[in-house]
Amino acid sequence: MGQAVDGSETIERDGMRILIDVPFPARDGTTLRADVYLPAASGRYPTILSYGCYAKGQSFQQAYAGQWDRMVEDFPAIHDMSSNVYQSWELTDPEIWTRAGYAVVRVDSRGSGSSEGVQDVFSYREALDYYDSIEWAAAQPWSSGRVGLLGISYYAVNQWMVASLQPPHLAAMIPWEGAADSYRDMYYHGGIRCQFLDAWLPRQLPMQYGYGDRGRKSIVSGRNVAGAVTLSDDELAANRTDKVAMIKAHPTDDESYDGIAADWSKITIPFLSAGNWGGAGLHLRGNVEAFAQAASTQKWLEIHGMEHWSHFYTPYGVGLQKRFFDHVLKGEANGWDRQKPVILQIRTVDGFVERHEDAWPLPRTQWTEHYLDCGSHFMSTARPAVAAAKTFDATGPGLTFETVAMTQDTEITGPVAATLYVSSDTIDVDLFVMLRLFDPDGREVVFRAAMDAHAPVAQGWLRGSHRKLDDKKSLPYRPYHVHDTPEPLTPHQVYRMDVEIWPTSIVVPKGYRLALTVKGSDYVYAGSSHPAASCHRYPSRGCGPFLHNDPDDRPASVFAGKTTIYSGAAHASKLLLPVIPTLKA
Repeated sequence: MGQAVDGSETIERDGMRILIDVPFPARDGTTLRADVYLPAASGRYPTILSYGCYAKGQSFQQAYAGQWDRMVEDFPAIHDMSSNVYQSWELTDPEIWTRAGYAVVRVDSRGSGSSEGVQDVFSYREALDYYDSIEWAAAQPWSSGRVGLLGISYYAVNQWMVASLQPPHLAAMIPWEGAADSYRDMYYHGGIRCQFLDAWLPRQLPMQYGYGDRGRKSIVSGRNVAGAVTLSDDELAANRTDKVAMIKAHPTDDESYDGIAADWSKITIPFLSAGNWGGAGLHLRGNVEAFAQAASTQKWLEIHGMEHWSHFYTPYGVGLQKRFFDHVLKGEANGWDRQKPVILQIRTVDGFVERHEDAWPLPRTQWTEHYLDCGSHFMSTARPAVAAAKTFDATGPGLTFETVAMTQDTEITGPVAATLYVSSDTIDVDLFVMLRLFDPDGREVVFRAAMDAHAPVAQGWLRGSHRKLDDKKSLPYRPYHVHDTPEPLTPHQVYRMDVEIWPTSIVVPKGYRLALTVKGSDYVYAGSSHPAASCHRYPSRGCGPFLHNDPDDRPASVFAGKTTIYSGAAHASKLLLPVIPTLKA
């Protein structure tokens, strides 16, 4: 026991043997470090591994106190599952898994936490390091050689990337709410630059390797969570890439994004993909696309709601994870092989109802077109008899089209798409499209989402000059844009634009109305704040950190003009909704 020559340390406590800061080399010689949690008894165990930038030694409860407090207030059963001493942001609890006969490995990504090197988040370099981490772990005397991946958000994004590289000992994974196509799912929504990284990156500085004595100390080991050395601000800056500058320099889906988008044809291992209905901006699209497109013959899709970290830690989420890994990593006959491939928490205005399905989209979906009427501002299944047009200021509230009040409870679950006929008085236009819900008194109903307490039912985006579709990849309910060479608009000319709206689920109660809002800027919730907003680290006005206000990307001379929507006749703008008929008893 105690500290070794290589700087690692062994601790025995709480029924575990814990190896702290174990060094190993990446393929280029850079030293990465891992914490390893093992059952007390010697043996070779299936291994659950994560690789990411949030500093493995950092306590969830200390670094993300607001999120932790809200989560355990909502789900007090989390307190009963373990001591919670070893909880770390977006990572699994090693106490639970070592008791179940697993080894748990947490690797700090290059340039983060205790791992040396130049930090380059969301990069192909990290995918290669992840590959090396998997193969290193599989070769250790405490590993059975079967490695599974598990983690939320960042720790899910890089699972898709490394799985595309097919490490020999990668046996299964659970990517929980993570993008799979960095361009479309995170950096450029519909071709419009998202400023998520602008807000997120500065918060990661205390987790960069070399922050050292200025940062937190591990409550388990007492070590600096961000490295044993303390570097100057200039040295820290030199040891990280300028990711925002790179993204801004590449506004189309060019070769710079190669290697940071999942190659679905090469993802063949079993996986459980978990998304979030309120995950517009990062925490949903990749999970759904994975289930629809990945080559694996053993794949499951789960979609839930609330904050993006919550259900990962609840008995519900941990139960799903254990059933899956026990079956695919241990070979236990626990019935998972008979588990239906789609597990949905169907969203209602009051909560969620669990339902298991055979496929995605649901085979019994009644694809229903609702035509917009610019004359009445309603939308219905009847095509308007009279052509109409309506102009709005791109900097204003836009246009909203409502259904009539529902005559019965109506479920909408699945992908959503809008076809809009549009003109602009400039050479381009940005379309922000929101599916919304209003109660009988006209009050908007919003939902606690992945990273915001006031999200609408669904959101989608499209830049007019990026309207070109990939005909081979597009589906009626999920248009797919190439985002290669922008095609500017001719002012006042009408163009068809097919907008991908990210998947959703809502049971619309009788007497409520659905609405489609089209505007030239991000959704902003106008109501009073929900108490849950305090747990979010970003402004909670409907979009969280997924805002699109970069003046370099959206100069006012182009994107602050006037936009016209057309309806009826040859310009039948419409919304495609996945209506799910009620199952008969």
